[in-house]
Amino acid sequence: MKTLKTSLPLLNAMVAFEATARNGSLTAAAQELAIAQSAVSRHIANLEKRLSVELLSRRGNR
Repeated sequence: MKTLKTSLPLLNAMVAFEATARNGSLTAAAQELAIAQSAVSRHIANLEKRLSVELLSRRGNR
């Protein structure tokens, strides 16, 4: 059984992914969640690693 300590990072990552998908950008998600854009990116990267799937197609500023 997972402990709360190991479950919270996964929950945070899912919240970050949902906010990014809904807002359409990492920056907008970060502003909504009141965390750094790099933290949102890191959460999503960790979720992708854990699930072994690419969740977002990343592209630079346009």
